[in-house]
Amino acid sequence: MVTTVAKAAKPARRQPRSTQIAGAEAQQHLLRAAEELFYQEGIRAVGVDAVVERAGVNKMSLYRQFASKDELVLAYLDRMDTCFFERFDTSAAKHPGDPKAQLVQYFDDLAQRATQPGYRGCPFVNVATEFSELDHPVRLAVADNKDRLMARLVSLSEAAGAREPQPLADALALLIEGIYAASQTYRPGASPIGCAPRVARQLIDAACA
Repeated sequence: MVTTVAKAAKPARRQPRSTQIAGAEAQQHLLRAAEELFYQEGIRAVGVDAVVERAGVNKMSLYRQFASKDELVLAYLDRMDTCFFERFDTSAAKHPGDPKAQLVQYFDDLAQRATQPGYRGCPFVNVATEFSELDHPVRLAVADNKDRLMARLVSLSEAAGAREPQPLADALALLIEGIYAASQTYRPGASPIGCAPRVARQLIDAACA
């Protein structure tokens, strides 16, 4: 008598990860990947293939969510804008009702971030250097972020009692941009960023005297 042994059924082949992520989840994976790659390496240096690979999706998924790389860059900047003002709000929340202290606290927190390993400066400044056309949608998104920052600085300067809020806001905005630049140009441990909160306080005190 011949005994036959049934062959074990082969397990279903696992689909590549890139085919298993879709819709809103794919969008979030792509945005996280874009944030990591664009911030650390730059826009021009990173192709969509690198974003797709990091995100674990296929290229079709990317183009379902974003019509072009520029559209992905704009979504990245929108994400960075939200993060920027969340950080600003976090600093302000440490001193409720005290706009002068809120301004100084923002510089304290920014100076601390800007001296951490892996800090690559302001994502908006970085992107602006890669797009020369002033009317490009990416440059307009950068300008919008800076406009909103200036409006926030003017509002807090006025609330702090500055005689001329706009000049104080201008000086503080310039100090912020200086922190961004210094974070990328000085040797580790040699940056003057640590003095930024003190300079901010001096500017604020002088403007409010």
